[in-house]
Formats: sequence, structure tokens, C-alpha cells
Amino acid sequence: MKLLFISQNNLSKKLGIYFKKRREKLGLQQKDVAKALGYTSPQFISNMERGLSLPPLKKIKKLIKLYELPPEEVLKIIMSEQEKVLQSAIVGSKKAN
Repeated sequence: MKLLFISQNNLSKKLGIYFKKRREKLGLQQKDVAKALGYTSPQFISNMERGLSLPPLKKIKKLIKLYELPPEEVLKIIMSEQEKVLQSAIVGSKKAN
């Protein structure tokens, strides 16, 4: 049985946009966030916000705390993407992307 996974491309983009908006609202620079997450360069934050990479779960947890976000909102984004994948695989009426 093949396991279904989240469309990482869409999830990366949605989370990236979500986190970028929040970072900007808080007045934080990418370098500030990178330092708080233990990175030496802001490049990872830039890549994440552009949807090029998905942060590891431990970093998502730190971002939620740093950005003072309700964990439920982040979970909702992740689960919404998973639902699209499952909907497409089971029912076939929605495209998973």
C-alpha cells in the first residue's frame, strides 16, 4: 500500500507566505528569525518564505512560539493540504496541488 503525503510544494508556499506575513507584522528581520532558530544565515528563512523549503517540525514549533501564533492555525494549514491529497486519491474530484 502506497502512503499518501502532503503536496510539499503547495504546503511550503502556503506556510512560507503565512510565516512571512507574521514576521513582517511583528517587525522582525529574517536575520532575527534565523538567529532565534539557530541558523547562522537568513538564507533558510528566505527560502522558507518563498516556498522553496519546508522547515523541520521542531523549527515550526519554534516559529509558532516566536511569532506568537495559535498552533491550531498552523495545523489547519497543514491539514488542509493533506485533505486535498486524500480527497484526490479517494474521491478524485479535487486536484492535489
